[in-house]
Amino acid sequence: MAAVDQDQLALGVQLRDDATWGNFLPLPGQAAVLAAIRAQLGESGEPVLFLHGGADAGKSHLLQAACLDADGQGLYLPLRELAAHRPEELLQGLESMPLLCLDDLQAVAGQRDWELALFHLFNRCRESGARWLASGRQPPRELALTLPDLESRLGWGPVFALAAPDDQRRQAILQHRARCRGLDMPQEVARYLVTHTSRALDRLLDLLDALDRRSLQAQRGLTIPFVRQILQEPELD
Repeated sequence: MAAVDQDQLALGVQLRDDATWGNFLPLPGQAAVLAAIRAQLGESGEPVLFLHGGADAGKSHLLQAACLDADGQGLYLPLRELAAHRPEELLQGLESMPLLCLDDLQAVAGQRDWELALFHLFNRCRESGARWLASGRQPPRELALTLPDLESRLGWGPVFALAAPDDQRRQAILQHRARCRGLDMPQEVARYLVTHTSRALDRLLDLLDALDRRSLQAQRGLTIPFVRQILQEPELD
């Protein structure tokens, strides 16, 4: 198999250290999704999996967790960040990677050059045995792809819908991620954050980073008055 050009991968794409299986709090009914992804990392998994859902559904987290678990044999491609690159050069030789995790396919849907390059990469991966774990806001048939053959290939394997968490689940996610850090977040604090700040999970988890640092510096537990004080700090605006 062709070697991957290292210059091709020097695009500033980094996996989040906290995008792990242990940090992911699945919604009820998502056990089948996790089992399918983990099986894909072994010999018995499907060659193609597709995840779809909204911005807070956890797609990027799961794709990055799979890459982290692949022990250097996986490559994460956030297409929303890479869409400005020339796809023919960027995707050349990637079939040599055992696992490709292609995130946010909707970002390149309708771009003929990207769709053709992905189609040809898919065919090369089929020959090399490389596996695809892909995601999008919508299922393949609703991605507004202009290349029917690419749409059909993306749906060759299982297609899983991931639901966005409601506010109660966002609170549970915050508390779970805090526990993973060894930080105690009372339920009333988690509720306060979800109802008084941005509901976007990325923003909430960034706030958790700040709360963790400030709690350690001040040697104080998380209470609503302390959290309110931190949220008023200019750097958190």
